[in-house]
Amino acid sequence: MEKSMKVNIPKRLPLLIISHGILLPGASMRIPVRTTQSMNIVKSRLLSRNTLSSTVIGVLPTHADSGVEVNGENISLSTIGTAAVVIQVTGTNWPHPMYTLLVTGLCRFRLDELLQEAPFPIGAVTQLDKLPGEEDSSMQDKELAVMSKTFRGQVAELLDMLDVSVPMVAKLKRILEALPSAQLPDVCASIVKTTYKEKLDILDSVDLAERFKKALPLLNRQIEGLKLLQNSKVTKRSLQSYRAPKEQKLPFGLPIESNSNENNEDELSELEEKIKKAEMPETALKVAKKEWQKLKKMSSHMPDYAVTRNYLELLVELPWSKITQDILDIGQARKDLDTDHYAMEKLKKRVLEYLAVRQLKNTLKGPILCFVGPPGVGKTSIGRSIAHTLGREFHRISLGGICDQSDIRGHRRTYIGAMPGRIIQGLKTAGTKNPVFLLDEIDKLNKSYHGDPAAALLEVLDPEQNNSFTDHYVNVPFDLSQVLFIATANNLGTIPAPLRDRMEIIPVAGYTQEEKLHIAIRHLIPKQLKEHGLTHKQIQFPNDAVQCIIGKYTKEAGVRTLERKIAAVCRAVAVRVAETQQKTADDEKPKKSASEMGEHEPVKKGEEDVVEVLANQEAAGLADTFAHPPEMPYLIDEHALEDILGPVQFEIDMCERLSQPGVAVGLAWTELGGEVMFVEATKMEGDGKLTLTGQLGSVMKESATLALNWLRSHAVECGITVVKGLDLLSTTDVHIHFPAGAVNKDGPSAGVAIVSVLVSLFTDRCVRSDTAMTGEITLRGLVLPVGGIKDKILAAHRAGITQVIVPQRNEKDLKEVPTIIKNDLNIILCSRIGQVLNAVFDGGFPDLDRGVEVVPSKL
Repeated sequence: MEKSMKVNIPKRLPLLIISHGILLPGASMRIPVRTTQSMNIVKSRLLSRNTLSSTVIGVLPTHADSGVEVNGENISLSTIGTAAVVIQVTGTNWPHPMYTLLVTGLCRFRLDELLQEAPFPIGAVTQLDKLPGEEDSSMQDKELAVMSKTFRGQVAELLDMLDVSVPMVAKLKRILEALPSAQLPDVCASIVKTTYKEKLDILDSVDLAERFKKALPLLNRQIEGLKLLQNSKVTKRSLQSYRAPKEQKLPFGLPIESNSNENNEDELSELEEKIKKAEMPETALKVAKKEWQKLKKMSSHMPDYAVTRNYLELLVELPWSKITQDILDIGQARKDLDTDHYAMEKLKKRVLEYLAVRQLKNTLKGPILCFVGPPGVGKTSIGRSIAHTLGREFHRISLGGICDQSDIRGHRRTYIGAMPGRIIQGLKTAGTKNPVFLLDEIDKLNKSYHGDPAAALLEVLDPEQNNSFTDHYVNVPFDLSQVLFIATANNLGTIPAPLRDRMEIIPVAGYTQEEKLHIAIRHLIPKQLKEHGLTHKQIQFPNDAVQCIIGKYTKEAGVRTLERKIAAVCRAVAVRVAETQQKTADDEKPKKSASEMGEHEPVKKGEEDVVEVLANQEAAGLADTFAHPPEMPYLIDEHALEDILGPVQFEIDMCERLSQPGVAVGLAWTELGGEVMFVEATKMEGDGKLTLTGQLGSVMKESATLALNWLRSHAVECGITVVKGLDLLSTTDVHIHFPAGAVNKDGPSAGVAIVSVLVSLFTDRCVRSDTAMTGEITLRGLVLPVGGIKDKILAAHRAGITQVIVPQRNEKDLKEVPTIIKNDLNIILCSRIGQVLNAVFDGGFPDLDRGVEVVPSKL
C-alpha cells in the first residue's frame, strides 16, 4: 500500500465540485453525490473501472473570489483543490441514483485549465504537495523546525486535556504522535472546530510555514474552549459542595407540620371562586352553594366531607356554558370529508345539510344520527372526521356489553363508590357543551337485573327531552340539546323500537371492489407503511397486487381484513429490509472505527469536537471494496402474495357447483353485509317427506314449504311428468340443504332460490351458473320485495356473478347501487315466479304465466 501511494497524481483529473465542507490532505470525509456531473463521475469512472488511477479524483471547493463557467453556469471555484482517492461508494439506483463517496485527501493541486465540461468536468492540474510517505526537504529549515516544535507542543497539550481512557482518544493520540510534521496543520485543522472560510484559508496556504501560522490559532482556540469547559465543571461541583452542609442541617425524616385548618380554608375559598366562575344555571348554582355551605361546616375528618367535595369539584368542572364555535365553511367541510373518506355519499350529504341549516339558524338542536352497516366500513372513523370538520371536541362511548343503566344515568350519591354516568363523564372530558358524542355499538346493549341501558338512553337521545337530562349522581338537569349524537350499529333488529324511533337511520353499505382499491391506495397502504417504518423506496404495491388481495384473500363488506392483509405484507417486507440492513452492517463491521468499538466508554462533552472525524479516517484506512446498492424496492406481485399470505383463500367455483341439477345461488343479508348463499336439493324414494337442514329459522322453513307447494300445483306448466291422480311427492322425499351449516339463516329472501332449485331438481335442468337471485314468494306465484338490495348486489359482484334477479318492487333500491356495478351486471326485475324461472333456465318455460294478464298502472 505504501508503494502504491508513492506516485505522482495524474496531470488530468475529474473534478468533483463541492459547496459544503473542505477536504484537506490527510483527512477523510463523506461527500454526497447529487448533481448530474458528479453522478457521471461515479458511473463512468468509479463503478465501471477497477484501476487505482480511476479512483483518484480532484475535490474542488467553491470560492467567492474567482469564477469559472461549467456547463453554462458561472460557478465560483477555488483554484486550489485536493487530490483524493475514493475509498468507498455507497448508495442506491432506485427510484433515482443517490450515492455517497468516502474519500481521503492526498495532496494539494492547482487548477491550470478546465479541459472538459460534459459529461463531467476534467481539469489540467499541477501537484503542489508531496504525497504521504515521501520525504519533505522543507522541514530542514530552522524556522520551520521551531514552528513544528511549537505546534507539536500545543497538540500535546490538547491531548493531555482529553481522557485517554477512552479508546477513541487513545487512538487519536497515537495517530497524531506518529504523524509527520508536514501533515500536522492539515490534519489538526480538519479535527478542531473551524468555519468554512478558515478551512479554505488553510487549503489555500501552499507554503508550509503559512499553514503553521494559520493553524496554530485554531488549535489554541480549541484548547481555551476545553479549559473553560473544565473550569465550569469545577465551579458546578463547588456550588454543590457549598449547598450540602445547609441541607444536612435539616432534620432528615421529620414531617413538616402545617396548619390543617388554614389549608382547609384555602381550599374552600378556592372552591368558592370556581363556583362563581363556572357560570352555572340558576338551579345548579343554588345546589352548589347549598353543598358548599354544608361542606364549610363539616370537619375534614368526617366521611361525607370527601363525598361532598368530590361532588362540588364535578359541578365546577362540567362545561355548563362553554361552547365551541362551529366551523361553518361548507366548501371546506366537503373537501375535508372527501379527503378523509372515500364514497359514503349519504353520510357526507347529511353532515353538509346540518352545516347549512346551522349556518342559517344558530339555535339548531343537535341531530341524533345512527349509522348502520357492516363492520369495517368506517362508521366510527367518519364520526371522528365529522367532529374535525365541525371544529368540535370528539368523545367516544363504547356501549357494547353494557347491562347496567347506571352506566348511562350514573349512581345515586347515597351509594358507596358512586360516580356519574358515561354521558356526564364524557362532557367533563370534552370540556365543552356541544361536543360530538359517538355511541359505538348501540345494537349490543344487554338487559340485566340492574336495569335496561337502552331505556336509559331514551331520554338522552330524545331531542324533546335531553335539554334537561338528569344524571342520578349530579341530580341537576343538564342541557344536552347542543350535543351532536352519532350512534353506530351493525344490525337494526336488536335495537328496541322506541330507541330506534328516536334516531335518524342512515344505512352505510359495503364497498365495491373499485372503492376498496381507492381506499387501500389513498389510506390503508400509507398508514401501514408509516406504522411499520417503511417507505415507498422499500416496498411498492401495484394496483394488480391490491386487487389480488381484495379478490382472493378477503371476502368482506368493509376493509378491516384488507388492512390486516396489507399489514402482513408490510411485516414480511420489514423482515427482509431489517435482514438486508443487518447484512450490510456485518459486511462493514471490519471497517468500523474505534468510536464504534468503544461505545462502552462515553466521550465527554467538548472532546467530541476534537475527534469527530476519527471514524472517517479509520474507515479510510481499512476500506478496500465498494458497497453495492441494496435490491430495493420490493415489488409486490401475485407470487409474493402467495409466499407471504399463503394459498388463495377465496376462489369462485360457481360453474363447478352449478354443473348439476338441484343447485342454485341465492343472496342473503347479514350483519357483515351481503353474502352469496348456495341452495342444494335432492330427491329419493319415500312417502313425500320434506327435510330441511342448515340451521334454518322459522321464516326460511316456511319459504321452503311455500316453494314446494307452489311447484306441486304448477308441475305440469313446468314440464314435470306427473301420473294422473297422484301427487308429485306421492313416492318421493325431498331434502333441501343450505351449506355453511354452522351459520344461522333466516328470512324470506331465499323463496325464489328454493323454487328454482326444486324446478331444477324435478326437471333435471341446470340453473345458469352466472345467475343469483333474491325475493320472497307467495302461494299465488308473486315475487315480493325484500331488504338489503345494495349489499346483496355488491356481494354478487364480488363473487363474479353477472346476472342478478330482484323483485320488481325493489327497483327503487337500485338507485343506491353504484353505476359502475350496474354496468357490470344484468339486473332483471321480476314480479312473478314464472319470470324468474324463464330467466334462470336456458330456454325457459313457455307454459308458465300463460293467460296471466298484466294491467299497467294508471297512476
